Formats: sequence, structure tokens, C-alpha cells
Amino acid sequence: MQLPDATSFISYENTLLTDGFCLIPKVLNESDCQQFIAQYKNEQLYRSTIEMKHYNFGSGQYRYFTAPLPEAIMQLRLSFYELLSKAANNWARRAKINMIYPVTHSEFEEYQRRENQTKSTPLILRYTKGDYNCLHQDISGEVYFPYQIIFVLSQQRKDFEGGEIILTQQRPRRQMIPHIIKPNKGDCLIISSNYHPCQGARGTYRTTFRHGVGKITDGERYSLGIIFHNYAG
Repeated sequence: MQLPDATSFISYENTLLTDGFCLIPKVLNESDCQQFIAQYKNEQLYRSTIEMKHYNFGSGQYRYFTAPLPEAIMQLRLSFYELLSKAANNWARRAKINMIYPVTHSEFEEYQRRENQTKSTPLILRYTKGDYNCLHQDISGEVYFPYQIIFVLSQQRKDFEGGEIILTQQRPRRQMIPHIIKPNKGDCLIISSNYHPCQGARGTYRTTFRHGVGKITDGERYSLGIIFHNYAG
């Protein structure tokens, strides 16, 4: 893993606060990606497996890691939370939300426990030919972190075709903006979990983000999702 430090993260943070998403290249190396993919068959690592077709979420399968999380997943979650906590508080001020996000993820976890949000949310997703993921948000409960992360563990045009990440940004009383993103293997895509405050001529307004995956036309695609809030339950 090649995690950004606080200094190098500043430029990504500025992009995130402006656009609502940003891409950081080559955070995971080849070995990291292969390790996560290999773990997909280890049933003991997961609390649940979801077949998307059963819930009309799309087509494909994903698995939520059980707590305590594997060490590598925990490292990613803790490290990126600390990098993003400042951006999250800037987001809250701009969005006029009465919330102060703690500096450490353990403090955020404790706050969530008091709100009965205890179901772990980091997950791995697997798509094969014909699979896709409908536009959605990963929120269950009153408490959520404004950003989450997607790592693509497979290489487009080598391991799979199609499968672009689709972000939609709904503006009030205006047409939706589509963002089509094609990360390389190991890249880190940080996206807005819910909505993003934008600066307009008359002040700040909210744009709602949803994300999904385009249809896989060939091959097999794996991705890792790091969600910082837990689900209610």
C-alpha cells in the first residue's frame, strides 16, 4: 500500500471539496489487489453475502466483512478516516450540518454505537459478464460519514471490459450531471456518500450524489468499498 500523507493529501482534499469526488492513483499495489481478491472465497471473513438480483440492486454479488475487520481493511479505514476528517468537518460547515466529526475513527465508532449503528460496512464486490450495479447510496441510519472510498482491484481492458464507475450529481431544479470514471487497478476513488455542498452565485446549494457500475461486457471485475459509517442494526 502507498497511502498518501497529510501533506500530499491537501491537493486531493481541495478537489474533493470542490467537485465532490477525487481520484488518487496507485494506492494499492498488485500484491494488495491479489490478496483482497483471494480472500473473497474465505467465508469466515464476511458477515453476509448479497445477491444483487434478489433485491433489484442490479446483477452481481458482494460481501460485507465481519467485525473485527481484517488488518489490511482496518488500516485503510483508519488511515483514510483521519485524512478525511478535516474535509468532513469542512463539508458539515458548508452544508450547515450540526455535526463535528472526531479526529479518530474509534471516536466516531463510539458515537455510532450510541445511535445503534453497529453493522460493519466495508465490502468486496464481484461482477462477471452481464453484471452491473444500479445507482444508489450506501446509507442506513441517521449517522453517516460524508465520503466513502472505492478501490478497483481488477484492470479494465485486461481483466474485464465495461464496468465503468458512474456518478450522478443531481442539482436542484436543473438537469443531472453524469460523471463516468475509469480507475486503474489499485486506484482510490473518494466519492460523496450523500450530497455535496456547491458554491453558487447566491450562496451554497446541495447536489445529491449516487453511484453505480456500468454493465460488464466481458471478464471479471472485483472492487473494494471502504464505508466509514456503520449500518443501523
